[in-house]
Amino acid sequence: MATDDASADASGYVQPEIDVPALTALLDGEYHEIRDLVRTNLVRYASVLDEADELGTDAFRERVRELVVEMAATGQTGMGFPKRYGGGGDVGASIAAFETLAYGDLSVLVKVGVQFGLFGGAILHLGTARHHDAYLPDLIAGRLMGCFAMTETGHGSNVQALGTVARYDAGTGEFVITTHGDQASKDYIGNAARHGELAVVFAQLEVGEKSEGVHAFVVPIRTGGDVAPGVRIEDDGRKMGLNGVDNGRIRFDGVRVPREALLNRFADVTPDGVYESSIDNPDRRFFTMLGTLVQGRVSVGGAGVGAAKVALSIALRYAVRRRQFATTPDAGEQLLLDYGLHQRRLLPLLARTYALHFAQDVVRGHLHEVFSGHTDDPQARRRLESRAAGTKALGTWHATRVVQECREACGGAGYLAVNRFAALKADSDIFTTFEGDNHVLLQLVAKGLLTDYASEFEDLDQRGMVRYVTGLAVETVIEKTSVHKLLERVRDLLPGGDEWDQEAGLLDSEYQLAMLRYREEHMLAGVARRLKRGVDQKRDPGAVFSQVQDHVIAVARAHVERLVLEAFTDRVRAMPEGGNRVALGLLCDLFALSTIEADRAWFMEHGRLTVQRSKAISREVNDLCRKVRPLAVDLVDAWGIPPEMLRAPDLVG
Repeated sequence: MATDDASADASGYVQPEIDVPALTALLDGEYHEIRDLVRTNLVRYASVLDEADELGTDAFRERVRELVVEMAATGQTGMGFPKRYGGGGDVGASIAAFETLAYGDLSVLVKVGVQFGLFGGAILHLGTARHHDAYLPDLIAGRLMGCFAMTETGHGSNVQALGTVARYDAGTGEFVITTHGDQASKDYIGNAARHGELAVVFAQLEVGEKSEGVHAFVVPIRTGGDVAPGVRIEDDGRKMGLNGVDNGRIRFDGVRVPREALLNRFADVTPDGVYESSIDNPDRRFFTMLGTLVQGRVSVGGAGVGAAKVALSIALRYAVRRRQFATTPDAGEQLLLDYGLHQRRLLPLLARTYALHFAQDVVRGHLHEVFSGHTDDPQARRRLESRAAGTKALGTWHATRVVQECREACGGAGYLAVNRFAALKADSDIFTTFEGDNHVLLQLVAKGLLTDYASEFEDLDQRGMVRYVTGLAVETVIEKTSVHKLLERVRDLLPGGDEWDQEAGLLDSEYQLAMLRYREEHMLAGVARRLKRGVDQKRDPGAVFSQVQDHVIAVARAHVERLVLEAFTDRVRAMPEGGNRVALGLLCDLFALSTIEADRAWFMEHGRLTVQRSKAISREVNDLCRKVRPLAVDLVDAWGIPPEMLRAPDLVG
């Protein structure tokens, strides 16, 4: 409830007061120490935000590399690696550190992600002791810089079709790495153009006359600072943003590496050329290998939420300083945030940012549990992959939307480079497509829903998924994938029987959850029916899937939004009574109702919203915005973003 000195308005509503340090502690959670270490480092190196504009590309790249190495010395970047190699032994802490680092310069963030998350993560998760002993100590300390060479000019998301080939030469006991054609060039590879000495190269393994699919190899690309023999590297040049990261293009002309260069956690080749793997099915082996790299998606999703927090912190502080127009002839000009439209533009985004923060907490926790071995079973990994994919998609799209809306909300001042939005916009834009294009990731989410993460999950391409689903009765699909016995559940929890959605209170969390669950399950049933109908008509399964792709993406988004609301609702319910719980309850209601409002056409088309009810939701959203408005600055302060990171003198003083 509100504190004692809060006052009630005419309707009896009591305005809560926020305990900002207590809310920061709640948001930081168990990782408050590592988050504070990152904040300290951000302040120490705050000058990099100015240097991004002042230095040329080459000098800025060197400055970013220096900062990454200096941060590594503090232990901040190595939290996810085993302690025996100089790491922190805590996967969850490594994600929390990365999320917090997103408050600063994003070139530094991405350089850290490439070096310790992608390159280091591949060595750790795909390699064995021989690779760990050889590389991890120097890698963690920043003495050994490396690349993650997966993406090719012609293939990004479709990793199984990569064109680079690694052929085993049994006569010499070496793998021969070759780039076959321009489309097989490793492209957009971070750390490649200047600083990388080694690359984890993903290539089609050929043993004898047989292809064994994509595997990963450790390949030197520089020796003594010079490009290694047989390796060709081109600089990708300037990009829309992130110009402190040296992205490049790599080609291999018959580069030979020893047999031990194969990262052999899941498969190996004997000296005399016999391929061995503990996973017989090649598709399952491939997806198991990629599944170990899910940490990157979890990290990027959290970084997107972090960038959104910075933008909102600037825009909301500006909105309580900047005045525009007078409401009456004898009054002074009004603060921007006192206008209903300005509240409508920014405060639902604030609520959604909080919601995604708590959803990120859940996926980070799942990652830690799986990678620490506490719940490491195949289905737990599949669910983690799906949830990480969906949260990354929604979090990074949210960042792009928030940065743009906040820039506009700051007018001309927001367009000045000195006020940070230019860098935020340019540097975060790529988040929606790296570590997986968001639309492709949502198809992965839908695949899990339609198959219920069945044992066939890894084996199914789009055609296989269609055949699998259509081999079941539609009712079976719904039963297998239904998270809740929805209609029975809402009849028990809410008034009105079959009219539950018309009579329940708009601020009843069970009503809000039921609406999002209904949408998800109705959409899922609809996709299943459309798939079955197409195959029953003897049409090609691939063509059937292509025609329902928009429906597939919609159900995946609906599913993830439901998960986000559940995470937010659960966190609020677990809080002790007080002003902070009231404040987060307002945000949770605002997120839920603004989500329903944004998709009101669907709910009305499917009989779950009347015109009157839809209008009532809009009125409630407006009322919630008015209630959140006095709390807005405290709510962004609770994120604990160092003032030096806002770097917006024209906007926040």
